Order: sequence, then structure tokens, then C-alpha cells
Amino acid sequence: MSTFILPDSHPEVPVHLASDLKKDQLLSFPAFKTWISTLKHSLALQKHVSHTFHTCPYHLRKIDIQSVDFFGGGRLGFVKLKAEISNDNGESLPGSVFLRGGSVGMMVCLGKVLFLDHLLCLRPLRRKLSDTAITVQLVLQPDDVEANTESEKQVILTLQPRIPAGSLALPELPAGMLDDSGTFSGGAAKEISEETGLEISEKELIDMTKLALPSSSSDEEEQLQQGVYPSPGGCDEFVPIFLWQKRVPRHTLKEWQGKLTGLRDHGEKITLMLCPLEQVWKLGGRDGKVLAGWALYEGLRKEGKI
Repeated sequence: MSTFILPDSHPEVPVHLASDLKKDQLLSFPAFKTWISTLKHSLALQKHVSHTFHTCPYHLRKIDIQSVDFFGGGRLGFVKLKAEISNDNGESLPGSVFLRGGSVGMMVCLGKVLFLDHLLCLRPLRRKLSDTAITVQLVLQPDDVEANTESEKQVILTLQPRIPAGSLALPELPAGMLDDSGTFSGGAAKEISEETGLEISEKELIDMTKLALPSSSSDEEEQLQQGVYPSPGGCDEFVPIFLWQKRVPRHTLKEWQGKLTGLRDHGEKITLMLCPLEQVWKLGGRDGKVLAGWALYEGLRKEGKI
């Protein structure tokens, strides 16, 4: 294992290489170049007085390259690394990163669509929700608006550091777990409870992935997990996406709109913001969970399933 100092790093950042990786291979890997450049820029923004972490900024201390995969011809394909990022108070940010780079997804619209009933179906595996990380699209609406309409709906988004993306404030749908009592829990759930008093129980959740994904009872068909795969080309992560809707008094929603602005107190790692439902695909468009949740919601709504 060899070590080198990351170029143009201040203070100096040691990079510990895996045994089968060379310095030049890593520094020329497009995914690494994009990630480190983005992260450096985000960390540099802490110099501004208005930044959440200005009074005690986070620094990249070191990078450990844990493993790599090469494609044909010796081309570097995947890199798994651990970035140590901490401030002078000893607080750290999650730094486990799987680098594979960006990819392009294409939605092809045809003038005529043929639905073939013999195409491969996907059968979800049964699982306990308490064992699974979930994402929830939380939709709020004033209770004086006509019921069963889309008027004035708002979505709660979280903003928090996401080091693999090189961001210190990425807008996302809230993610967490269902605890043993069937209540949505985790950092995002705690923040929602503290800021709004809302508690989200399992019985109030609508599983949009279950409603939307095709299913089959045949053991001869693929048995994929019941969720959205954000990056199936290189990762087995799957994300079940749930819907939770609630009508609240207008004055309460107005109070939350003034409070949940996405602005964080200094040092606060996670905060909330309210986003108009019709704008969520733009304001949260860098989070694949937001786009998947919005697409599932729109599709299921048009089919009259929610």
C-alpha cells in the first residue's frame, strides 16, 4: 500500500491507495476527479460567514482507497473509499463513498405504445418493513381547500450533507426506518417531529412502489426487491417509496412555511424545507428519490390509485 498527498490540498490530505491501484490511475479516474472537485468546492463555501458550518468548518483529513474494480483493458471501473471529514470539535460526517461516476437515463416516447403481456415481470420479495430503510413523500395541504384536489399541496424535503455527492446541503425526500412500534424513525423523522410535532405511523403510509410495480406469483420469474433501484448498474441498493398525506389548518401550514425554509442554524447538520408539490421535481431534482417519488405519485394519481 502506498500513500501520496492529494494535489492542491490545504491542509495536506494523505491518500492511502489499495495495493492494486496506482496514483496516476486514481487521479485520472473521471469519477474521482468530479467527486473531489465538487467536494472541495462545497467545503470551501464554509468560509462565508452565512454558511451553516462557518464557525466550526469541516475539513477533509484523509482518504483511504479500500478497493477497486477494473474493466476490460485495465480501465478503472469502480472505487470504494472512505473519506475522513471532521471539524475541530471532533464532529465528523459520514464518508463512505462508492465511486462509479454519472450515467445517462433516457425516457423514450413513441407515437404508439404496444403492451406485451409476455414481457418479463418482476416479483417483489416479501420483507418486514421494520428491517428496511424507507423513503417517505410527505404531502401537506390546507384543510380549507376542496378535498381530492392538488391545490396548494406542499412537500417536506430535508437538507443535509451528502459527502458521496460532494454536497453539504442536498435537498432530499426524508429517509429513515420503521421502528418496532411501526413509527417512522431516524434523523429526518426526529427533525420533523421536533419542528412540526408530526408523528408518522405505518398504518398511515401508502406504499407507492407496491402499488406501481408489477408482481407475479411464479417462481420462474425474477424476484427483485420491492423498491426503486437508484443505480442498478453498480449497486444493490433499493428504496421503497411511501406516500403520507395530511390536511392541516391553513394557519399551521403558513407557520411552517415561515419556519421550514431550509436555512440552518450554525452547526446544524439536517434541516427541513417546504416545497410546492408542482415544483418538487425541479428543487429536489438531484435526488433520485425525489424524482422517483414524484413520478410514482403522478402516475398513480392519473390511474386513480391514490
